[in-house]
Amino acid sequence: MSKSGFAKEHLKSFIDRIERLEEERAALSADIREVYSEAKGTGFDTKIMRQIIRLRKMDKADYQEQEALLDLYKRAMDMLD
Repeated sequence: MSKSGFAKEHLKSFIDRIERLEEERAALSADIREVYSEAKGTGFDTKIMRQIIRLRKMDKADYQEQEALLDLYKRAMDMLD
């Protein structure tokens, strides 16, 4: 196989893999939306659920720093007792 033939097949392989992954991502996104819809139907606040998920992904130190800054800003705005 020539160099250009190899490059062509290699490129096609990458494109095919990316397309498959894009399809999987779309399916997963639909599944996630369905779970949020189900949770909302049972009375959960999906906005808060998304926030919890975002927080759980954070590094513990980053989370603690964010919470401390949030507390500091709330105090500055007289939002805490």
